[in-house]
Order: sequence, then C-alpha cells, then structure tokens
Amino acid sequence: MADHSDLIYDWNTKDTNEKSRPNRTIHFDDETLRDGLQSPSITDPTLDEKLRLIHLMEELGIDACDIGLPGASTQAFETCLAIADEIGKERLKIRPNCAVRTARADIEPLIEISQRVGYPVEAAMFIGSSPIRFYAEGWTLDKVLGMTEDAVSYATKNGIPVMFVTEDTTRTDPESMRRIFQAAIRSGAYRICMADTVGHITPPGVSALVRHVKTIVEETGEPTLIDWHGHSDRGLGIPNAMTAIYEGVDRVHATGLGIGERCGNTQMDQLLINLQLDGWIDRDLSALNDYCRIVSEATHTPIPANYPGLGRDAFRTSTGVHAAALIKAKEMGDDWLVDAIYSGVPAAMVGRRQEIEVGFMSGASNVAFCLREFGIEPTDERVQRVLRIAKAKREILGEDEIRRICDEA
Repeated sequence: MADHSDLIYDWNTKDTNEKSRPNRTIHFDDETLRDGLQSPSITDPTLDEKLRLIHLMEELGIDACDIGLPGASTQAFETCLAIADEIGKERLKIRPNCAVRTARADIEPLIEISQRVGYPVEAAMFIGSSPIRFYAEGWTLDKVLGMTEDAVSYATKNGIPVMFVTEDTTRTDPESMRRIFQAAIRSGAYRICMADTVGHITPPGVSALVRHVKTIVEETGEPTLIDWHGHSDRGLGIPNAMTAIYEGVDRVHATGLGIGERCGNTQMDQLLINLQLDGWIDRDLSALNDYCRIVSEATHTPIPANYPGLGRDAFRTSTGVHAAALIKAKEMGDDWLVDAIYSGVPAAMVGRRQEIEVGFMSGASNVAFCLREFGIEPTDERVQRVLRIAKAKREILGEDEIRRICDEA
C-alpha cells in the first residue's frame, strides 16, 4: 500500500501530544432501548427487534446496554427479563443494566430479574440533583441524601451493582453534588454518572465538571468509576462526550441515531465513527449500517439523507468537479485515495462506498462513468444526450431513466 502520510496535513493533531490521547480502554453504554424510547415520536420496537439490536451492539463491541425500567409496568418487567435472559443464554459480552428510581419499590423487580437469569443486572439508579429539580419536587438535600443511602444500600446488600446517576448534574452546585455522590459511594455504588439531562452544558463546562467529579471520587479513596450521559438540545452531544472522554471518564452513554426525548441523546454511531477516526478506539464498524437501519425501522425514525456516515447522501455526489476527482482516483486504483479525496469519513470504514450520480450539476465525466458502471458504451452522442437532459432536470437521473435515454439515442 502506498504511503499517503504527506497528502493530508492534520490540524486535529497540531497542538496535541501523546498525553492528549486516552491511555485507557473507553467503554460504551447503549441507551437506545431506554432513553432512546422516551422520544414521543418513535414506535416501541418489538421484542425480536430489541434482541436483534442487542446482538448488533455486541458486534460493535459496545460494553453495556440499558434494557429498560422494569418497575414501570408488567410489560416492561417481562421485556427486561427476556433481554437479560437472552444475553445470559447466548453468553454475550455486553452487560445489561436497568433504570431504577431511587426507591426500594423499583429495585425489587431488578432483584427478581437478576435471580431469574442467574447473574446480577446493574442498576442505573437515578435521582434529580439540581436546585431547580429540588424546588419543583419539594425536596431538600437531606431528603435526597436519605433516599440515596437507603436505596443504594438496599440494592448492594441484595447483590445488585449500582451505577448512581444524578439527573441534571450539569446544573447542580458543586457542594450538593459532592454530598450526593459521596453518599452514594459510601453506600456501595461502584460507579457514578454525570447526566446533562437537558443538554445544557458546553465543552468547557464538561471539562470543569469532570475535573470536579474526579476530585469528589478521590476524596473518598474508593476506586469508583465515572460515566458521562449527554443530550443534544444545543447540538453538542458529540463534542461534549468526546471532551468527557478526554478529561478521563470511564464510560459514555449514547443512543442509535441519537434518538431520545426532545432533541435526543448523543449519537452512538457518530461517537464511534469520530473516536475511530481520532485513533481513540480501533474496531470493526461495518455493522453500523445494520445497527442504524434496525434502529430506524424498529422505531419508525427516518435517517436524514445527509446524516453523517450512514445517510443516503453521505458518500454520494453528482457535482462535476467532485466526481471528476473521484473518477481520477478510481482510475489510479487506489482505494484509500478514492475514500479520502472528497470525504472526511472513509466510506469503507462503515461498509459503504463512494457513489457518483448524474444530475443538473454534473459534467460529462459523471455521465461517462455511470454509463460504464451500467455496462453501456459511453459514446459522445449518448454522453451529450444524457447530460443535456440532466441539466434541464430538477432532480438526479436514476439508472432506469439513463438507460431509456441511451436507448432512444
């Protein structure tokens, strides 16, 4: 393979050094089947579709998944039980967790599920922590501390590992955060999670917050792990998650296609793509197409044509100048060059390929290339006739229409 190291100057690494790269394994918690399903615009997937998604998460090397809130209803309990049972029977590496409120009544169904499947299912135990939540709920800090200590202790004494999540962490004052997280850790939580519940924070804020939470953990002397859970109300889900990783969190949460309440969660697919491109992870992402397709079909969430990496247009062009460069790269027989000349994301990385179309912004090279792809000799008469009709159209010409034009020529 040719050495292309001098063909792209990478400003992304201009002011970085080895210390800026994570020196640890980054873990992922997929929230598609819990947080993702809180979107009011989606359809609840069938159990078979949920199980298919679990297996695709496994293929992508995702470490954990939230499978629902079993205390919400009998149906929710049965679904969580079935998914946890599938993971156990199939000996999957992915580990399930279940959302539970900070109350014994929510923990008891999870204890039953763990006993029935034969292994402990992690509790994603959550409670609001910000002053605005306290005000709306009529809570005091002492009340929240008491609920935290009781629920975490009850879960851990019954063999349930606890990830303790403070909702609205990004709008919580430092001292309340310290007292709540340390109460959870003292009571047995092995992992804590910061949640940007309303998508409020920006990357500089993430840096400050993560550093503060790390000091909270250090003060306890416990080897407590730290998670990040972000939302996209300001469109900052990906940069915030990457900043949290940079600052040292152990696990990040995200959903397929970023589905979730309001403007959604951090997009799992985009997060994996960006971390792969930056060299922070190294894994096979070819299953991302199927993962996003199943999420889309199962929840009735259309994938926008311009969605990065996975949308219909992610690797398509009908523009003459761009197509000409792609064609020259193809003629050189260099797959790397084909993927890099007009694309920041290699199509091959996600199991796709670069595509050339014919439309009103095309040139003769587009037409000639497409004709050859269709097994049609690109004579001047055919090329010019297709090009003339394409220039007069308001949309891309499909293969059938191009063949008909050539037949008429």
